[in-house]
Amino acid sequence: MKACPACGRLYPDDAGFCPVDGARLSSATQVPVLADSQDARIGQLLCNRYQVRRVVADGGMGRVYEALDMQERRNVALKVLHPDVSRDPIAVQRFKREFEVSKMLPHDYIVEVLDFQPTPDDSFVLAMEFLYGEELRATLKREQVILPARMLRMLSQVAIGLDEAHARKFVHRDLKPDNLFLCQTHDGDITKLLDFGSAKDKGESAKKLTVLGTTIGSPFYMAPEQAQGLDTLDQRADVWALAAIIYECVVGRVPFVGNNGPSILLQILTKEPVPPSEAGKGQKYPVPPTLDRVMTHAFKKSAALRIASVGALADAVGAAYGLTGTHLEWAKANEADLSARVNAAMPALLTTVNAPKAANVADSFFGESDSLDVMGDPMPAAPPVAAAPVAPAPAYAPAPPHGSESLPPQSIAGVPKSSNTLLFLAVGGGALFVGIALVIVFVLLR
Repeated sequence: MKACPACGRLYPDDAGFCPVDGARLSSATQVPVLADSQDARIGQLLCNRYQVRRVVADGGMGRVYEALDMQERRNVALKVLHPDVSRDPIAVQRFKREFEVSKMLPHDYIVEVLDFQPTPDDSFVLAMEFLYGEELRATLKREQVILPARMLRMLSQVAIGLDEAHARKFVHRDLKPDNLFLCQTHDGDITKLLDFGSAKDKGESAKKLTVLGTTIGSPFYMAPEQAQGLDTLDQRADVWALAAIIYECVVGRVPFVGNNGPSILLQILTKEPVPPSEAGKGQKYPVPPTLDRVMTHAFKKSAALRIASVGALADAVGAAYGLTGTHLEWAKANEADLSARVNAAMPALLTTVNAPKAANVADSFFGESDSLDVMGDPMPAAPPVAAAPVAPAPAYAPAPPHGSESLPPQSIAGVPKSSNTLLFLAVGGGALFVGIALVIVFVLLR
């Protein structure tokens, strides 16, 4: 490994200069670590193995460092819990869960977690492979939307990683742009899934870390069953979350918005998002109407009606953009080649008049909306029914609507609503008078 004497960043042996400050690189073991008065860990040898070089990021749970693994001669990322978090046994157990789950998963598209140990200052450290690139969140913040081919390659890779996790009965439960890391290469991004600390184990021997009725995850990407804290959620909650991420990548905003957590969850439980082809109008990359039907089925409120797997979601989204084949191919395809294929298909896709029927995707699903506020595909209009002839209405009664075979509900036997009260009073008063008269006659006869 080599290191920059100015900033302390670590680089492979074939690197010559630091791209950040232009300094010539030297052997990592010969570059002294610059002390930091604000962080005593800088320069320390944690766990008798990891030489802490610099701070990479700070989060709510802990701080991330770049370190040199003195045993393997490679750079690693060290995530160390904040002192207050390290005193929470549930938080520590979830931190350890990230290590345990990740060790059981393949690492082509999931970050490789290497080690979990306590630290001398009563915290805990998680060592993982060091990634070069940025989180999807940073990309969206800078660019708002991303190139369709880049999105499709990313989606395909995430689908491969998640399907492997789901096959092992793990549900991620916290999918969001912050947990998708894009490592740039010449052929395109290599996407890495981060943070399986909130993963739900659906296996028979699973340890329960979540109290029934509580929720884990970001509300913007949370499936209805997850928002309700139901213990029955499965991999289809990840389908919903990944669909929300794709929606944000092509539209420039999340599908469900609100001022706070409860208002966002209310939207998720009761509303349908604006179709992406409509919400994405004006963006630099056109959104084909064929994507609308895919999103309709990915955002089904009932998990039983939702697209069943992330692999099926990736295949459907790719088909909506005019690709042939499957996500297994698109994950490794050159991004430039994918762009050429998408661009060739886009003119025909954008002229699709009836996208739900024209798109040959997700057609194994049925029903277009199960929300309270229907904004999905419109139902076909019923053929007109000839109205039966009716007698002229009295001058004081409102005429029935055209084509109706019954009187409007606000009238009784042709009597307008304003007369209903008088009618009931008259009938009731007459019955009361007759009853009183019968009682009087009965008394007199005795």
